[in-house]
Amino acid sequence: MGLTLNDVCLAIVDCEHKTAPTQPEGHPSIRTPNIGRGRLILEGVNRVSDDTYKQWTQRMEPMAGDLILAREAPIGNVAIVPAGLKVCLGQRTVLIRADRAKVLPEYLVYMMLGDEIQGRIHSQSNGATVHHLNMKDIRGLAVPTLPSMAEQRRIAAILSAYDDLIENNTRRIAILEEMARRIYEEWFVRFRFPGYEGVRMVESKLGLVPEGWSVQGLYDVADLTYGFPFKSNLFREGGEGLGVIRIRDIRDDYTATRTTEDVDLKYRAADGDILVGMDGAFHMGRWAGGVAWLNQRVVRIRPKAGIPRSWLFWVTREPIKTLEATIVGTTVAHLSARDLKGMQVLVPPTAVLEAVGNVLEPMSDLELTLKKKNANLRATRDLLLPKLISGELDVSAMPESEAIAA
Repeated sequence: MGLTLNDVCLAIVDCEHKTAPTQPEGHPSIRTPNIGRGRLILEGVNRVSDDTYKQWTQRMEPMAGDLILAREAPIGNVAIVPAGLKVCLGQRTVLIRADRAKVLPEYLVYMMLGDEIQGRIHSQSNGATVHHLNMKDIRGLAVPTLPSMAEQRRIAAILSAYDDLIENNTRRIAILEEMARRIYEEWFVRFRFPGYEGVRMVESKLGLVPEGWSVQGLYDVADLTYGFPFKSNLFREGGEGLGVIRIRDIRDDYTATRTTEDVDLKYRAADGDILVGMDGAFHMGRWAGGVAWLNQRVVRIRPKAGIPRSWLFWVTREPIKTLEATIVGTTVAHLSARDLKGMQVLVPPTAVLEAVGNVLEPMSDLELTLKKKNANLRATRDLLLPKLISGELDVSAMPESEAIAA
């Protein structure tokens, strides 16, 4: 009988089945959306206090090099805990601690993302409405024959090099977004735009605003297109057809879902389009995943002539977030076309719009470029990963990298 995951690990622990009390600052509380393919996704992560951290890690405290597996959507995703980060684990996550005498954690994480184990995970997942893994199946996952420690180190170093570049670009994107946010708030929230000293404040529907600025509807400055109800039974993972953007894809700038169904071209999104999800979490982003169809409950917002797209993104972001916080549905919050038609935004004179466009548009373009680079890096990594794990690509003759310590 071959090796199982349990054979190469010191511990495989099911984590909490309830939600931790959160706060703005503190230690990251990892839920399934925070588990990426190899690395943790900490953007927007929930955080907990020291007391909550101590309480939630009594059973087993996550350590650097531990793996975190998602038991439910995105089922099968697994990420490694980096050095210097203290995390606690939330619902539907599993802590996996490798036996370093048998397998390097940095190799194990990629092995678990390989086609062989991912295929077993998805074939064994079950559930009437939500696919999930049970602990017995996780511990009993058959694992491929392990290469030597030297080869494990080489393979992990190759794949982690791609993830390091992706993380570096992601940090640059976050810096650009923070810079853009601060500029927007300085000009359009605090009204400290160029030449503001000579402009008096007057009353408006939105309170005191600079003279010459106007309150307009979102539809006055943008064209909105709502997604098409594609037939889900025609959806395919990869293969022929064009990608379909669902709500969950907006944040990732990527969709693996494709369809051969052909509809009006007006339902196509392109790079740079502002997209908003209209159910649950109202994900909002600037698409960078190439030409793809808009699925129902995804709305595309494009600026009218003379309106900078970068300004439009920020001026609609806060109202969308406010709606997300205030709309309460029976089970899931829904953003309606009526909500968007009723949205009002504060529009400055043409000169101010042109000035902010000159500042923000280059930053937005660079962000889009970095997102596209990340997409190419992920595609290359995902192409190499199964070939390296299966041994199709022989790394035995490669010099050992010092990227990962023995």
